[in-house]
Amino acid sequence: MRVLVTGATGYVGRAVVRELQVHGHEPVLSRQRLSEPFHSVDADAVIHLAGVARVRESFEDPLSYYETNVAGTLNLLKALRGQRFLLASTGAVYRPSSSPLTEESVREPSSPYAATKAAAEDLAAWAARSGRIGATTLRLFNVAGGGDSDTTRVITRAVACAAGTVPGMEVYGDGTAVRDFVHVRDVAAAFVVALEACTVGTSSVYNVAATPASVRDVLTTVAEVTGRSVDVTWRPAHPGEAPVQRADVTRLRALGWKPAHSSLAEIVRDQWLASAPVPGPGPSR
Repeated sequence: MRVLVTGATGYVGRAVVRELQVHGHEPVLSRQRLSEPFHSVDADAVIHLAGVARVRESFEDPLSYYETNVAGTLNLLKALRGQRFLLASTGAVYRPSSSPLTEESVREPSSPYAATKAAAEDLAAWAARSGRIGATTLRLFNVAGGGDSDTTRVITRAVACAAGTVPGMEVYGDGTAVRDFVHVRDVAAAFVVALEACTVGTSSVYNVAATPASVRDVLTTVAEVTGRSVDVTWRPAHPGEAPVQRADVTRLRALGWKPAHSSLAEIVRDQWLASAPVPGPGPSR
């Protein structure tokens, strides 16, 4: 298929473009701004990755998040007729729960960022229900590895601390909070699997996650892989922060998806090799 990819030069986008090529599809990099109308889309499918995605920043400027993530998605959907449409969403749309979250779990966005993703999901789902497109939403949990440059993310920050490119990291709480991590290459594979399963007139949602781990697990693994300690400043936990967030990925696995690169050690090792500015002592054997 000929696949238009928005956000193709971003962190996830680069991995998705490579995966599409491996599977014989033709990725087309979108260079259009989401704020501008899309007059037509010359492609069989669209993978929509472009957007703004910083939770704390979204509280400071919620209107710009709605403008980009909701109005921008609407601009794109208006140009589609008969194509498959895949949307990158987030596990942050769910109400926190100690049980693994399924695609049927209650949505309760706790930030403007998550709320805009939930709104974009609804736009795509209603467009599919009308018969205009086929829509698939992938709710990504904690994407990591592959040379990520966003040091607001816990694994990226911890590895950067070990590499000496950032001075240290703050951990809120006692480090026992659990999040579900997944390698960016496995995320890309999920998009291709979901693309090939998508059909016009239907709407589907899939969780994308692989390895639940605590912050302390991350810190321990970074030290083991790099041979360097991470300088941590411990802060009080944020009120209301979920102690556990895990995903049930049964539905995605039923399509044939299986994470191949998402053990915590492999994610950390891959991030270390991609980002360490100087040779490190490496893991002890």
